[in-house]
Amino acid sequence: MSAPFVQANTNGRLHSAHEPSVAPLNRGFLYGDAIYEVWRTYHGVIFAWEEHWARLERSARALHLALPAAAAPMLAEIKRAAAAWRAATGDHGEIYLRLQVTRGGGPIGLDPALADKSDFVILVQKLALPSAGAVQTGLKLALATTLRRNSPATLDPAWKTGNYLNNILCLREAKARGADEVVMTNLAGELTEAAVCNLAFVRDGTLVTPPLDAGILGGITRQLLLEKIAGSAGVVTQEEALRPADLTTMEECFLTSTTRDVQPVRMIDDVAYRVGEGTVAMRLKRAFADYAAEQARVRPELAA
Repeated sequence: MSAPFVQANTNGRLHSAHEPSVAPLNRGFLYGDAIYEVWRTYHGVIFAWEEHWARLERSARALHLALPAAAAPMLAEIKRAAAAWRAATGDHGEIYLRLQVTRGGGPIGLDPALADKSDFVILVQKLALPSAGAVQTGLKLALATTLRRNSPATLDPAWKTGNYLNNILCLREAKARGADEVVMTNLAGELTEAAVCNLAFVRDGTLVTPPLDAGILGGITRQLLLEKIAGSAGVVTQEEALRPADLTTMEECFLTSTTRDVQPVRMIDDVAYRVGEGTVAMRLKRAFADYAAEQARVRPELAA
């Protein structure tokens, strides 16, 4: 079976993502010297464009990396890539949009001054959504035991960089133990997040999630739930430092991310949680879907 078509846009050149486009001397390839953001569409409209772009700018400042274009021209390039993908596939469903920015190429060496100029690659593919069954039954997670989440004092998880080895190795351990995803702890033994998602719980009807200073990515879905959506759904929120011993005090668990929005969790190791209809997680998932649909309605200029 052939791989699904993925559209690429490398510095303005449209091509199949299965064709080479980045030189071997590119620092993103050599050193992970890169940042990225992922958007998705709801009802054919790019969701949370400004929030993701603002986070990309924060990551760029943290790495002292110059973005190759401002927001408006980059949005135009993303739309070009999306239109090319739709033309090639004939698919009008929801899409996944990834923008990767690297410091560029140049002579081999770690010194950032060796880089010539920053460049970008946009990738567009069909959005892979959790099945209805997976949403109802929930995921199984495992607590990482061999590695900890990298500290903000070293490589801050708040920066969405091209270096994911910490997440990859922790996820590998969880997968080897039969889990779908991992839960990572920081050096203080506090819960942080999953490999590619933020982590949240429900205790006595309240949404409880680790704080940013635990060393986590400031997820856009997490942010919208805390600031806008949970309150409108009648759910109180609380940021709290949590430890593995707290897992048994929670009634529900779920993951949040751009591509999954709210994804229920049925178990972390041997601790089981409520899933399915009537849970706070499902109420929040529906409230998030309503919010995204309204955003799509009022932002037609972001259609892709």
